[in-house]
Amino acid sequence: MTQTPPEIFDHKRWVRQRNKAAAGFSDFAFLKELATDRLIERLQIVRRQFVDILDYGCHSGQMAAALSEMPAPPTGFHLIQADHAAEFVRLAQKNLSADQAKNAQTITCQKEYLPVAAASCDLILSALYVHWMNDLPGLLAQMRLALRPDGLLALNLLGGRSLSELRACLSEAESEISGGVSPRCMPMADIRDMGGLLQRAGFALPVADAELLTITYPDMFRLMADIRGMGGQNAQFGKLPHFTRRQIFFRAAEIYHQRFATDDGQIKASIELITLTGWAPDASQPRPLQRGSATTHFSDAFDVSDTQ
Repeated sequence: MTQTPPEIFDHKRWVRQRNKAAAGFSDFAFLKELATDRLIERLQIVRRQFVDILDYGCHSGQMAAALSEMPAPPTGFHLIQADHAAEFVRLAQKNLSADQAKNAQTITCQKEYLPVAAASCDLILSALYVHWMNDLPGLLAQMRLALRPDGLLALNLLGGRSLSELRACLSEAESEISGGVSPRCMPMADIRDMGGLLQRAGFALPVADAELLTITYPDMFRLMADIRGMGGQNAQFGKLPHFTRRQIFFRAAEIYHQRFATDDGQIKASIELITLTGWAPDASQPRPLQRGSATTHFSDAFDVSDTQ
């Protein structure tokens, strides 16, 4: 019997926060835009056309805009933009170009169900979104089933090294002042697990890579303002039911400047971006040879004589 994984995130709180952030998101969309650009770079080296495309976690339409701005954009494709926050869905639809709107659809997602039928997509894209899912393995399995044979999944998400400085400073300040630590920052993926998750979901030719970015801010409070502007506040179950004491934040800001300041007085914030690609299996894809089928001895490749 398959057990349902325990929920980490309060889905309703997360959706409320994202709906609230939607109106001003354009001022805080730089990470979403960067993550989108990384996926577009992957698409530019794939020599095929995609007809039915799903953008899962569309925010306010950054992926649709990037697709249209590619040097050789896909032609004649049908785009589905999907997001859990109704306000983002409304903005994404509003921001479609006139040509795109003729052949596009926007959907408000329910829970963690993929809003498309099985074998209905050639391409699934998701930029900076799925790290909020309670059941990421289950979602990847849904994505695999939603793809037609030889369909492509390309997504990225925050990795475990993201905001390591902020997490360390908040934990130290809270422990120092309150004598304990409460859950404040979301758990994030480890690059070492991602390739295995793709294989477990049934993807062929899985690739997982990570990029560590550094962003600078004048102080910790500006960093936290950006997190709120992105709709990325704490949405974990077990969150404290009351406001955090101001002294904790002021102390954390002091620690941050002491340990992670740059030469010009800014502070550093690390962002790990994990990018995953995988293909729905198809007979046309390259496969490894069976064991024992090699026709060349390993030592011959290096001109090494066998030794007893």
